[in-house]
Amino acid sequence: MSGPTGERPHYKEAGALTRLVNNRVMGWLLGRGISPAGARMLAVRGRTSGQWRTTPVNPLALRGARYLVAPRGHTQWVRNLRAAGSGELRIGKRVERFTAVELPDGEKPPVLRAYLEKWQWETGMFFEGVDKRSTDEELLAVAGRHPVFRIDPEG
Repeated sequence: MSGPTGERPHYKEAGALTRLVNNRVMGWLLGRGISPAGARMLAVRGRTSGQWRTTPVNPLALRGARYLVAPRGHTQWVRNLRAAGSGELRIGKRVERFTAVELPDGEKPPVLRAYLEKWQWETGMFFEGVDKRSTDEELLAVAGRHPVFRIDPEG
């Protein structure tokens, strides 16, 4: 898959330790209703298989809206969410269904800044040179590398 200029979309693959901690440990905690720092298990139907795919995420609440930010870039969950247009946030036995709207790059800087304000300690290394103190212009320069979805409760 390539972007509009023929280049591959930005994607930072998780290492083995990150997969172990993020997917297994966080998955175990979230499955039991324990939500470290507000994390949730994202469930999205696979774009090819139709099967539920899950991964831990850090939802962000900002000015009355909620967002999912992809610090690693154009991941599988991003591609699946684009195709499905909806998903679920899970914690324990609670399930919150939502629809998703991807933000254009021009709307991302305040969301990226707020995300980094809250989650930089965990995900800042994936944002390569920007942080919560970066200007709108600096954040806009990396916005295309980090998909952002506004999530709205279904119903």
